[in-house]
Amino acid sequence: FYVVPLSVEKIQSQIDEIKDTKEEIFYEYAKKISLIFYKNLMFLKFINNAFDLFDHYSARVLMAKKHDYEFVLADSSNNLSLYSFAHPALKNAKSVNIEFNKKVLIITGVNAGGKSMLLKGILSAALLAKHLLPMRINAQKSQIGNFKEFDVILEDPQNVKNDISTFAGRMLHFSKLLGKKNVLLGVDEIELGTDFEEAACLYTELISKLLEQDNKIIITTHHKRLAMLLAKNSQVELIAALYDEELSRPKYEFLKGTIGKSYAFETALRYGISANLVQNAKKLYGEDKENLEEMVSKNINLELSLRKKNEELEKKEAKVDEILFSLKDQKEKNEQEFKKLVSNLEFKYHKAIEEAKKTINLQDIKEKQRSLNKANELKKSIILPSMEQNEELRVGDFVKYEKIKGKITAISKNDAMIQSDGLSLRVPLKLLKKSNQTPTQKVKSSVNITRPSALNMTLDLHGLRSDEALERLDKFISDALIVGFDEVIVYHGIGTGKLAFAVKEFLKAHKSVKSFNDAPINQGGFGAKVVKL
Repeated sequence: FYVVPLSVEKIQSQIDEIKDTKEEIFYEYAKKISLIFYKNLMFLKFINNAFDLFDHYSARVLMAKKHDYEFVLADSSNNLSLYSFAHPALKNAKSVNIEFNKKVLIITGVNAGGKSMLLKGILSAALLAKHLLPMRINAQKSQIGNFKEFDVILEDPQNVKNDISTFAGRMLHFSKLLGKKNVLLGVDEIELGTDFEEAACLYTELISKLLEQDNKIIITTHHKRLAMLLAKNSQVELIAALYDEELSRPKYEFLKGTIGKSYAFETALRYGISANLVQNAKKLYGEDKENLEEMVSKNINLELSLRKKNEELEKKEAKVDEILFSLKDQKEKNEQEFKKLVSNLEFKYHKAIEEAKKTINLQDIKEKQRSLNKANELKKSIILPSMEQNEELRVGDFVKYEKIKGKITAISKNDAMIQSDGLSLRVPLKLLKKSNQTPTQKVKSSVNITRPSALNMTLDLHGLRSDEALERLDKFISDALIVGFDEVIVYHGIGTGKLAFAVKEFLKAHKSVKSFNDAPINQGGFGAKVVKL
C-alpha cells in the first residue's frame, strides 16, 4: 500500500471533473448534430446513394481506360450485332463479328472449333451491356438489346441423389422456361442424353413454343436433322464453325447461312487415335453418310469461295466508282476549258469583224488597207482546237490519264482502249500521256530526310477536325522518330469524344507506336495521351 498525497488526489479529482465536462460537451454537440442530420435524413440518404453510383461508374470508366474497353448501352431492339467482340474471360481471345437479328441462332460445325465459346460470348456481351460494364468490342457498329432474363443450359444435369438423368434434367429445365417471356437462352449440345431422331422432333416443337413467347435462343449442336427442321422457320438462322482442311485444325471462324460438318474423324486423328481405327470407323459409318458429309464440306468451301469472289467484285466496283468519279471531274474540267476557248474565239472573231466593218466608212484607201490588214492579223490569230495527240502512241504503250494508269490495247482514229486493273476504258488520244514507268519496271529512289531543327515533345490538337488532326499527328510522330524521342504527349481534349476516338484508333494502327495511355491528371488526364514510340 501507499499514501496518496493530498495534492495528487486533488489533481486527480480535477481531471475527472474535466473529463465529465468534456463528455457532457460532446453529448450536447452530438445531440445538436443528430438533430440537424435527422432533419436532413432524406437528403443524406440521397447523397450516400449518389456517391455509391458515382463510385460504380468511375470504377467502370477506369477499368475501360486501363484495358482499352468500350461501353455498349443496351436498347429495346432485341437485336444482337457484335463487331470485333472478344470473350471477356479469355486471355488472347479471337475477335468475332456476329449478326443475330432473328429469334434462333443454331451453331454447327467442327468439334473444338469454338461453338460453345461463341454461345457464352454472345450471352456475356448481352449481360455486360445490361449492367453497363465495359468489354472489348467496336461500340460504334455494335447493337445489343435489353433482355428481362438470362438462362443457360450448359452442363450435364445428371444427379444420382435426385434420381435424375441427363435428358430428364434438361426436360425439367425446359418445362420451367415454357411460361417465361423475353429470355435470352443458351443451350449447349442440345441433342445430349437421348436418341437424336426423337430429340430432333421434340426440340423442334419445344423451340417453336418458346419462340411464340418472344424469347431469343442460341443453340450449339452436331445434329444436322434438328438444324434442317428448325431452319424451315423464317426466324431461325444458321452459322457454322469452320475447319482448315489443309492444316487439319479448326479456324475459330464462323460462316453464316450454312450447316457445318463435325469433322469427328479428323479430330480423332488430330488427338492421337490411330489411322486404322478411324478408317474402320468410316466404313461402319457408311459410304452414303460419308458422301453426305463430303457434300456439306464442299458446300462450305463453295460458300467461302463465293464470298471471296464477292469481296474481289466489291473491290472492283470501288475501283470503277473511283474511275467514274475521276472521269466526271475530267469531263467537267474539259467542258469548262471548252467554254473558255469558245468564248475567247468568239471575242477574237467579233473584234476582227468590227475592224473589217470600219473600212466601209473610210474614204482614204490607205486607211482602208490598214484596217483590212489588222482584221486579217486578228483572223490569223484564231487557232481552232486540234484533235491530234501531242506524241505518237502505239498499242502496248503504258499511258496515264489523270490519276488512272493503264496499257493501250487498241487505237482507233481519235480514241484508244486502255486496260487498267482489269477494266477497259475508251479515252481520247489527246488526253493520254505516255508513262515512262511500267508495272514490271523497278525505279531507283532516294530518300532525303531533313532533321527537324526544333521539335516540341507535345502536340495540341484542340479545335481541329479529325482528318486535319490525324494528318498533323502523323507528321508529329514521324518528326519525333527522326529526332529520337521515345515518348511524346498528344493533347486532344474531351469534348464530344469524336476526336479522342479518332486519335485512339490512329495510335492503335500506327506501326511505330509501342503503347499509349491516358496522361496523368496534372498533364491532361483523359484529354491527353502519353505515347511511347
